[in-house]
Amino acid sequence: MDDLLSKTKLSPQEIDILIVNCSGFCPSPSLSSIIINKYSMRSDVKSYNLSGMGCSAGAIAIDLAQNILKTYKNSNAIVLSTEILSTGWYSGHEKPKLLLNAVFRMGSAAILLTNKKEAKTSSKYKLLHSLRTQRAFDDKAYFAAFREEDGNGKLGVTFKKDLLQAVGETLKSHITILGGKIFPLTKKLWYVISIIRRKFVDKSAEIYTPSFKTEIQHFCLPTSGKQLINEVAKGLKLNGKDMEPALMTLHRFGNQSSSSWWYELGYMEGKERVKKGDKVWLLGLGTGLKCCSLVWECLRDIVGESERGPWNDCIHRYPVDIHHGVQSDGHH
Repeated sequence: MDDLLSKTKLSPQEIDILIVNCSGFCPSPSLSSIIINKYSMRSDVKSYNLSGMGCSAGAIAIDLAQNILKTYKNSNAIVLSTEILSTGWYSGHEKPKLLLNAVFRMGSAAILLTNKKEAKTSSKYKLLHSLRTQRAFDDKAYFAAFREEDGNGKLGVTFKKDLLQAVGETLKSHITILGGKIFPLTKKLWYVISIIRRKFVDKSAEIYTPSFKTEIQHFCLPTSGKQLINEVAKGLKLNGKDMEPALMTLHRFGNQSSSSWWYELGYMEGKERVKKGDKVWLLGLGTGLKCCSLVWECLRDIVGESERGPWNDCIHRYPVDIHHGVQSDGHH
């Protein structure tokens, strides 16, 4: 929050909307109240606190901010995404529940969104699309990752064996809807024609599936583990370069839940890969299961970010070979 206020030269008194999300840690007063008190914000600041919504909560918070900004003109909204693990630590011995201890780490990110006209010249990105789909109605998806007591009464999150399958089904329906928003009419027509052809002409014919890479240049994938990153990338037909931000973020910072995306975006910015007009897709998954997407358009070339943000002391060392612990240039 301090970094964001100094970078944007924003006073806490200028914040109209505050949204804080943290999945496991839910104190009283709430995290949003703690922030309001610490920064002596205005009495009429509209504050919201999201808890228990997993890794996708960062996108849900942005979606919420977008909807509130549609109602309140000329306003500034701050989204604070974090994960605080102290209350979620599992101290028992059941292996399926120990995974959370091994993969997750603490992290946070602060994002400023505004609908002020003058912000067009200084903003980095414009939000084009936000999409949320959830499958909590389906028992297999609902119980795929579940917080429960073990045999000794100790709380922990169990990751079931069919989690990847449930994720695949959730992703499939999600990207079908997102594709309808992103792809031009010609590609949608080819898709429909290929379905009709398969149904009535040639049952062995392949269904045409347009590639997201023709419309989107950069991808921030869920950092829930190498296997999941690989599976998601395979489903979207992405290559090693597309997966690099997610894999390097997982390598350097672990899975920071809802804030991981912003570390991935920081990685791309530090490498000066994001150019004016580029589209960036942030894809998140959360327990429930739910799937969330944000698609942004870059408003200016992002340069000079390697000295700022979480990667400032190590961006020159990445990417590393995560299979052999060797840097990509061959040096240990």
